[in-house]
Amino acid sequence: MTDEHARVVELVEKMALVRRDLKQKGDLEKYTARLARVEQKVEALAAAVEPTDPAAAKAMRAAWHTPARSLAVRNVEHQREQDS
Repeated sequence: MTDEHARVVELVEKMALVRRDLKQKGDLEKYTARLARVEQKVEALAAAVEPTDPAAAKAMRAAWHTPARSLAVRNVEHQREQDS
């Protein structure tokens, strides 16, 4: 995965965490249409990246659908890099 793709994955993850926070606070209904459009754009971006970087596309989708897990995986990878 390129650095640019990694940054996009982080952005998608942050957006998904905001979505989760809105849902937990009960404010999701106000933003349902906007978040649906964001999800469409994330999927379109992942589809565009998939032919050249399938791992990045998979990471983008995972970051959108399970942001907390995506963040945990990235933290573990970062920890491994520091330990090496």
